[in-house]
This record gives sequence, structure tokens and C-alpha cells, in this order.
Amino acid sequence: MATNLAIDDRLLLEAKKIGGHKTKKSTVNTALKEYILRLKQMEMVDLIGKIDYDEDYDHKAGRIRK
Repeated sequence: MATNLAIDDRLLLEAKKIGGHKTKKSTVNTALKEYILRLKQMEMVDLIGKIDYDEDYDHKAGRIRK
């Protein structure tokens, strides 16, 4: 999908340099992937203390080889 964006050139060049990317496209795609990953991680942090765990669950039981 072709898209025209007004991106701050200084930010883009700095991200390209720091990330070691060869193209602007790879820089932006990587930045978007990392942004999405970060937001998903924050969703997981929000779950802390909201999930009840079964204290009797044996997490090692599934590791036994037969």
C-alpha cells in the first residue's frame, strides 16, 4: 500500500542510523512492529494481579517424557 506521510526527517534518519537499516521503509516497518509489540506487552502488564492461579497446579507435570 503506497502511503504519503509527513515524517520528521531528523527522527527517521536517527532511527535508520541507530537501527542499522538500509532503507526508510525498513526503518518505519521495524518501528511499527516494535510499537505494536510494546503495546501488547503493556496489555499483559495490565493483567498483573487480575488472574487467579490454581495453587495446586503442577507446572512440571507436563515436562515428563514418556
